[in-house]
Amino acid sequence: MLTGVRTIELRGAEWPEFDFDNALWTIPKERMKKRRQHLVPLSQQVIAILRELQILTGQFSLVFPGRNDVNKPISEATINKVLKILGYKGKATGHGFRHTMSTILHEQGFNTAWIEMQLAHVDKYSIRGTYNHAQYLENRSEMMQWYADHIDSLLSYSGQ
Repeated sequence: MLTGVRTIELRGAEWPEFDFDNALWTIPKERMKKRRQHLVPLSQQVIAILRELQILTGQFSLVFPGRNDVNKPISEATINKVLKILGYKGKATGHGFRHTMSTILHEQGFNTAWIEMQLAHVDKYSIRGTYNHAQYLENRSEMMQWYADHIDSLLSYSGQ
């Protein structure tokens, strides 16, 4: 919910991909839909969550190791199963969080190029996409910190 990555990218995350000092997750091209390395700025909240998770799974290569085989990631159904258990059946899906993030960030006036880069979307205008290799990391870092703070404020508002 706080990174905008696809569930397959999240499930396959490995601890060495995370640079906590620079608040950056580097997803290798082999694990990306478009086979391009993806840099994901991390908010303070995501880093805190990962630090807590590292206590539980840090001894494994995978951040989310499978229940039956720690060398394989959690199953495709796990994220949606958790949402169902939490009472969000028919209301939320793992992939749906990408839509939610995009909508909120666009409504708040953030630059579309930053949002699309965060979602690892390739520019549909092939010539511009071929020549524009900007990552907008500083802007995306600020945007994602705003987003995480916004989600926190919704939790506070709902009394959670």
